[in-house]
Amino acid sequence: MKKQWNGNAYKIGMLGGGQLGRMFIQEALNYDVHVHCLDPDNDAPCRHLATSFQQGSLKDFDTVLAFGSDKDVVTVEIEHVNVEALKALEGNGIKVFPQPAVLAIVQDKGLQKEFYKTNQLPTADFELVAGKEELIAKNIPFPYVLKWRKGGYDGKGVQIIKSESDLENLVDTPYVIEQLVPFTKELSVIVARNEQGESVVYPTVECEFNPVANLVEFLFSPAEISAEVEKNAREIALHVIESLDMVGILAVELFLTADNRILINEIAPRPHNSGHHTIECCYTSQFEQHLRSIVNAPLGSPKLITPGVMINLLGEPDYEGIARYENLEKVMAQEGVSVHLYGKQYTKPFRKMGHVTIYGPDLSELKTTGRMVAKELKIKA
Repeated sequence: MKKQWNGNAYKIGMLGGGQLGRMFIQEALNYDVHVHCLDPDNDAPCRHLATSFQQGSLKDFDTVLAFGSDKDVVTVEIEHVNVEALKALEGNGIKVFPQPAVLAIVQDKGLQKEFYKTNQLPTADFELVAGKEELIAKNIPFPYVLKWRKGGYDGKGVQIIKSESDLENLVDTPYVIEQLVPFTKELSVIVARNEQGESVVYPTVECEFNPVANLVEFLFSPAEISAEVEKNAREIALHVIESLDMVGILAVELFLTADNRILINEIAPRPHNSGHHTIECCYTSQFEQHLRSIVNAPLGSPKLITPGVMINLLGEPDYEGIARYENLEKVMAQEGVSVHLYGKQYTKPFRKMGHVTIYGPDLSELKTTGRMVAKELKIKA
């Protein structure tokens, strides 16, 4: 008989206590699901929402093993965790979703690229380089994209190499070197899958990046693409999660080229920045969908209720200190504008402090409102 997955007798362990975990808990509370968090930051956004909160390293074997040992399911809101400890938990009969084998692939961008190649998934041409010395010796023609194989996050560890001067101050670590793709749009597809193999796919979204921080600044849903591109993007996302045999929610980041080819950039096996709009814009948010998938409940409808624009609220470049939100009430007064603040008291340049979703029937009008909100709502100290 399947164990009841709500009430205090059922424990979900969340590795990571950031904003993704916070929004997951906000949805879990609607089902009386008890979420216990581990995070190195004693003031993490999940601290005051979690059923219990433990400060500790996500990368320490013993800490992760002990944390997960009394849980029914262990999940993640960040992929930089101790995979060996999760394998040990899995071996002890504790469910771990996404599975440790999936996290091992995602943690290493070289393994990611080889996974795409093995499974005939479209991606930019690449080669693996052991370090800085080998990279310089190869004399690869400029320009190209350099990515750290391990440890990169939120734009860190990704660089376009345009000339020899860009090679001077590189961190010496194993790299993935990719062909520079002349894309016309950056897209993302969220897909979810439960233990029964049931899958759902969200409508494709379009992402616009902040060129300085290399973070998503605007998201537009639905993406303004042809029906054929939408169909192909959805099929690729399904192919990825099924090839991984993964349980949970997965974001598949894509490039669309001028000749309508779709190439996979990267994947993230957790709730993702490109799915925040689903809270207001879809029948089932990505956070509720992740919950449903890891407890093997029926998956919810991913269909759009309304078009939407999502804006990341990033700390202003020249400010660091206790956060102060300029024009917050002015933005709140507008119809169809929902503000989500992540509970981070301290701001610093480009730190993700929250997001705003603007929703309504006309996407072009939403884009205009979104750009206005982005200019008005500033986070300073």
